[in-house]
Amino acid sequence: MQEAPGQTTTLRRLAIAARGVVQGVGFRPFVYNLARSRGLTGWVQNEADQVRIEVQGPAAELDAFCEALRLRHPPQARVDALEIRETAGRDDQTGGFEIRSSEGHASPQPTIPADLATCAECLDEIRTPTQRRHRYPFTNCTNCGPRWSIIEQLPYDRPRTSMARFVMCPDCEAEYRNPADRRFHAQPIACPACGPTLQLLDQNGHEIAYGPAALDKAVDAVQAGGVLALKGLGGFQLVVDATKEEAVSLLRRRKRRPDRPLALMLASLDEARRRCEVSDEEAFVLASHQAPILLLRRRTDPAAAADLARSVAPGNPYLGVMLPYTPLHHLLMEAVGRPIVCTSGNLSEEPMAITTEDALERLGSIADVLLVHDRPIVRPVDDSVARITPDGLQIHRRARGFAPLPVDLGAAGPVVLAVGGHLKNTVGLALGRQAVLSPHIGDLESVLSVEVHRRAVRDLVEFFQVRPAAVACDLHPDYASTRHAELLAAEWAVPLVRVQHHHAHVAAAMAEHGLEGPVLGLSWDGTGYGSDGTVWGGEFLQCQGAEFRRVAHLRTFMLPGGDRAMREPRRSALGLLFEIFGEDARRWAATWFAPDELNTLLGILKRGFNCPRTSSMGRLFDAVAALCGLPPVITFEGHAAMALEFAAGAERVRAEGVGSLFPCRPEVSPTDSRSSDTEKDSRPLVADWEPMLRSILADRQSGVPISRISARFHAALAELAVAVARRWGGRQVVLSGGCFQNALLAGLVRRRLLEGSFEVYTHRQVPPGDGGIALGQLSIAARRMER
Repeated sequence: MQEAPGQTTTLRRLAIAARGVVQGVGFRPFVYNLARSRGLTGWVQNEADQVRIEVQGPAAELDAFCEALRLRHPPQARVDALEIRETAGRDDQTGGFEIRSSEGHASPQPTIPADLATCAECLDEIRTPTQRRHRYPFTNCTNCGPRWSIIEQLPYDRPRTSMARFVMCPDCEAEYRNPADRRFHAQPIACPACGPTLQLLDQNGHEIAYGPAALDKAVDAVQAGGVLALKGLGGFQLVVDATKEEAVSLLRRRKRRPDRPLALMLASLDEARRRCEVSDEEAFVLASHQAPILLLRRRTDPAAAADLARSVAPGNPYLGVMLPYTPLHHLLMEAVGRPIVCTSGNLSEEPMAITTEDALERLGSIADVLLVHDRPIVRPVDDSVARITPDGLQIHRRARGFAPLPVDLGAAGPVVLAVGGHLKNTVGLALGRQAVLSPHIGDLESVLSVEVHRRAVRDLVEFFQVRPAAVACDLHPDYASTRHAELLAAEWAVPLVRVQHHHAHVAAAMAEHGLEGPVLGLSWDGTGYGSDGTVWGGEFLQCQGAEFRRVAHLRTFMLPGGDRAMREPRRSALGLLFEIFGEDARRWAATWFAPDELNTLLGILKRGFNCPRTSSMGRLFDAVAALCGLPPVITFEGHAAMALEFAAGAERVRAEGVGSLFPCRPEVSPTDSRSSDTEKDSRPLVADWEPMLRSILADRQSGVPISRISARFHAALAELAVAVARRWGGRQVVLSGGCFQNALLAGLVRRRLLEGSFEVYTHRQVPPGDGGIALGQLSIAARRMER
């Protein structure tokens, strides 16, 4: 900038603190180049909880600089807050602008970058023969590549990542230090000369091939119908040719996953459109830097899936589709030339393997060969799963691309640790006004899973260098997560905050939307420990702040055999039938059980032995599915409910005549004769499923199509939601719980509530299922600690 003769420009100096997703996403290089382009001096530096900037120059240039920080930052960055203050000027007008070495501090930094899918520029490099990274499977830059899966400590710099062992070659060093290069300060930078390398192993760990030849031979194995264990970005994956029925069936047998749908990796967006119905919004999410597995409706024309193995997703009108998200996946897909099944590297009910040693031990009996590399994975990060609904993106499994990005809690509070639930577990920390949630951990059904859960808890606490002021857990006394929380609270001498399961579901959605309440929370799922010690699951809760009141619930019924009913919908159906018909229930249940087993079950129902009562909506779905002739025994949670949803097919859902199928009445207490009118009025309503059950039995006897029965059942639940909401009297309604991953149910309930002039809130940042429980626990515990 030239000055007029005899004129001087007044210089100002600003101290700026940028918070948000500002490390690991090219933010410092952006600041550097922005300052240089405007002739400003000063420096930028990573700190543990922010990026610190000091910048000096003319006032107009500083104003433009600050505006660009807010609006023109890198696409993967997210600036949540800019704190700007004026500071004393310094004589550094000729010193230029520099990136200083990072400094670590004890303050927590909740906004850690998530792992990012390969960008277009890096993809072009690996496909261009003249580029030095041609076909290099670990290519990355400031816009893409590993982040959370490789960070060991903060601040985010190469020496604090699992890339520290790889010394940069002169070419990479030059790129890393060149402000004009997109790899300027790209911490995972690598190339064939200095970065990680592939190796192909047999089931015993013996080397078959090394370097580029390892990928070639891995491709040969997949094309020949073998099972490949692939060390990916955040853990091992199991890969087979999705067009070979024998290969997919072999994988299912070895993995012990007989029915659950398998994820499909397709080479491009065009191929996804050829096989599935893909909206513009779905295309955007598929190709985003999160690149989740997205549930897409299959095309109905036979040619769209003629070459896919039937057992990829049997009986399912949807496919779980993802696009390649690392250079290794891109190279594999291009070489195989066909769709592949790409599923988590584990046995059913076990956590994903992340080390070669663990993979050889646990996957050696599943995979024929293992394609590994020498870049350590610091923590497991599975693939995220999502779908697009009329209300936007709904996450079913929050992991790669989304975790550990924080959720705003609305107000600063104490540091709280939440250990989550028992199924689809995640853990979380409340840090200031933000909640940091781990990637999906899974069901705590095995010793290995419990160990992974405990490591994840320690990892979060040690990573952020905090000592929680409280530990939050579920009410259920026998959950592995609850027992661990009890030990931690005792070890740290801090309060243990027990949070009711369904309250946590609703509180998670309230936290996402910044709702204080009162809201009516429809918390519908499989099971959760109720505050009265019974099994809940079909709940209508009034929630406000950290408190809740049970407004209504499903009429309870017995589950013969307790937890076994989760895998046997026929048991839930028998429990319903017994409530109405007693021993005459055998008339409908005779085809589900051997005579001796049926006699035994009816016997324990009569005695009430090992038959817990439940208000579970999930078990009601199971029972209706069994009554409709759908699988009486299932192999994964939600299997029967999915089958019932899909059974509705294209059947037109009519609201007429279904409003009477779930009549609501006040709950009756044995002490009613001694209760006041006020006490009676405060009792929850009971939604009675008996008219619905009798209607289904009559329809089945009359030969009514299952599609119509399913559609009427879903419509009746939507009418029930509206009826309870009207009797409650408020306006804000929250939908939460695993049942609302059912697209048909969620769509009907939301539409009918909106038609009734209610405000409807659904999950957008965490799953409606148990993967969101930790967020609700954090929100409630933080509020209780402030009282």
